[in-house]
Amino acid sequence: MTHDTTLSALVDGITAGELDASQVIAGALERLDLTEPDVHAWVRVDRDGAAQAASELDATPTTGLLRGVPFGVKDIIDLRGLPTGCGSALRQGGRAAVADAPVVARLRRLGAIPLGKTVTTEFAYFSPGPTRNPHNPAHTPGGSSSGSAAAVAAGVVPLALGSQTAGSLTRPAAYCGVAGFVFPAGGPLDTAGFQALAPSLDAVGLLTPTVADLRLVHGALTEPSMPADPVEPPSRPRLAVWSGAELGDIAPDMRQALAWSAEHAVARGAVLVDVDLPALTPRLVEAQTTVMAYEAARTLATEGASPERLSTPLNELLAQGRAVTDADYRRALSIARRERAEMLTLLTEVDAILGPAALGSAPHGLTVTGSPVLSRPWQVLGLPALTVPGHRDGRGMPLGLQLVGHPDRLDRLFALGHAVELAARARQ
Repeated sequence: MTHDTTLSALVDGITAGELDASQVIAGALERLDLTEPDVHAWVRVDRDGAAQAASELDATPTTGLLRGVPFGVKDIIDLRGLPTGCGSALRQGGRAAVADAPVVARLRRLGAIPLGKTVTTEFAYFSPGPTRNPHNPAHTPGGSSSGSAAAVAAGVVPLALGSQTAGSLTRPAAYCGVAGFVFPAGGPLDTAGFQALAPSLDAVGLLTPTVADLRLVHGALTEPSMPADPVEPPSRPRLAVWSGAELGDIAPDMRQALAWSAEHAVARGAVLVDVDLPALTPRLVEAQTTVMAYEAARTLATEGASPERLSTPLNELLAQGRAVTDADYRRALSIARRERAEMLTLLTEVDAILGPAALGSAPHGLTVTGSPVLSRPWQVLGLPALTVPGHRDGRGMPLGLQLVGHPDRLDRLFALGHAVELAARARQ
């Protein structure tokens, strides 16, 4: 049930005059009607609003790099005219948002058209919504940006907004076989207009069909003068390969995919740099878990006063956070600050860290969303993370790798990700 139209191809078609915005939105709604009975990616669809926005674009001579591109908005992010439900019974019947989150407003100014709100897990934590994986509806799409990843993978939209606090974007991107990007801490886009979970960890995320699409959207949002064509990766990139094995049981197919990509990179001139990441990452996972629980307990204190209306996983997180002392919280933040400085130094010496984005492919079943453990270290460090699709396991389910890089070298990160993706797709 997946669909292979890229955002870049859509933009080219609109720019060339082969498509207009009304045609694109009508096609997106047709695709939604075809896939939604099985995928359940959407909470609310603003059909009339999207059609009207497309008609207005077609009637004006204005241009925008993302003119006519439909996109989905994770339902923790404010979208003018629609309520922000957060996947929670506590928000049912809530008022419509009176203003867009800044990232949504920026996409509108670029000509993109919001199609509606996509499913999120409850308050962007673990309790899943109804969304299914488009590659196999018996499998989870991951979480918490479940609907956004599934909507892109199903071909309804070529762009969706998500967020990440632990592994909320990287994991669903990997499971659904799409590209994902988590903005670095202190970057040009923040989470204003998002329902917070752990404010010092929460980050904006993008989901698109390919890494080249991610670069196009990222450039449009942050650097309008960025060249449209991807830059070439360094001729001899320096890569640190991270297995993730110290944090969990990596599936054999994932280990093989990582090894193949590393070997292919070396064959094309890459230099592998030996870095002892296993000595560091467990400590970072512990720090991220502490910070997340502490901040969530305070951010959602009002919601926590109604435990009977919250899921067991969320109640457990809030209870854990209430038990974290101020001293333990400050200690975890101190570890993150110290290790971030060390990691930034490393990332001036290597072009990226290449590792698995998840323990394996999407688990069978819809009651859990998989483990975020392989994203936790990079999230607490506030580093940009790029999910690279292209590999598949023996059952044909997607396997995603991730590249972690320096926040000041994003163009190089995207170039490397594009090369890794092209090689992985050619392998299939």
